[in-house]
Amino acid sequence: MNDRTLSFLEFVAPGVRSLRPYEPGKPLSELEREYGVRDAVKLASNENPLGPSPRALEAVRAVMRELALYPDGNCFELKAALAELHGVAPEQITVGNGSNDVLEFVARVFLQPGREAVFSEHAFAVYPIVTQAVGAQAVVVPAVNYGHDLTAMLARVTGRTGVVFVANPNNPTGTWLKADELRAFVAAVPGHVVVVIDEAYFEYVDEPEYPDTTQWVKDYPNLVVTRTFSKVYGLGGLRVGYGVSHPAMADLFNRVRQPFNVNAAAQAAAVAALSDHDHVARSVAVNRTGMEQVTAAFARMGLPFIPSVGNFVCVDVGRPAGPVYEALLRQGVIVRPVGGYGLPHHLRVTIGTQVENERFITALERAMKD
Repeated sequence: MNDRTLSFLEFVAPGVRSLRPYEPGKPLSELEREYGVRDAVKLASNENPLGPSPRALEAVRAVMRELALYPDGNCFELKAALAELHGVAPEQITVGNGSNDVLEFVARVFLQPGREAVFSEHAFAVYPIVTQAVGAQAVVVPAVNYGHDLTAMLARVTGRTGVVFVANPNNPTGTWLKADELRAFVAAVPGHVVVVIDEAYFEYVDEPEYPDTTQWVKDYPNLVVTRTFSKVYGLGGLRVGYGVSHPAMADLFNRVRQPFNVNAAAQAAAVAALSDHDHVARSVAVNRTGMEQVTAAFARMGLPFIPSVGNFVCVDVGRPAGPVYEALLRQGVIVRPVGGYGLPHHLRVTIGTQVENERFITALERAMKD
């Protein structure tokens, strides 16, 4: 190949040049190709083992007859349903192709070269990606007990800060922040700094002091709260999430949002999923029982783990986790190594069904003997 054909590389945006792509969990099809494994169990991407609501599936089937038509670019019905759920105006809702889409809107609108984004060590990998992609500087604050140190994060907010990202609960550690401490933090952040509270796992949390920060938006115009349909609602394959914010902020996000960014099937499925409270309750119950099953096994094996309020848990295997991960793959169990999050001895495992969890536990016991 002539070197001249690569001359465009000289003009790559500085933030993109050194950017590492997001690494998703290994899909089942890839495991089957690489290892020849059949009937594998995927516990790598925090998906709902029960799948979508039957109502959501029926809504998707109904939409299939109209696939020649563009979707509603304004997501009218979905915004209306979300507005009713949260007690806000539809103008305060921004719908995205997954909540990651909304996180990118935040970065594109409020970050640029010379500006900074503050977030915690061990935080969601998308925060540094969207920050660096627009040429802004990431300010990573050391974690405390694997979670956010809000006092230290506030101390790193300066005149250059454009955005502060807070995941509650945090992925991949499963740690969480109480209402009083988080609200005090939001109140203390200067009004010119946008605070993003990422609540992707909100529906799984069963703690009396855990806040619903969508109710704080009326008091803090610089606050954005993001949620997703990829977790408890089981719609990860359709990619739909949203943000709740002040109408003026939502208006800015709509200026950079791609037209028709949420497809028709995703919109219909999300509206239907919101109405199926029984499916959500079953999903949460399965997760609660499964978390007890998995963490009891860790305790039995003498493996420390990070207490989690999400639908996943990080376990410390006491050595570099790569070989243990590979040993699990050879047994047809996919989990998630989290060395890229600064946790080289940990594996993150999604809570599955009772059968899936037992398959993982048996495989882990074998892997730890290797």
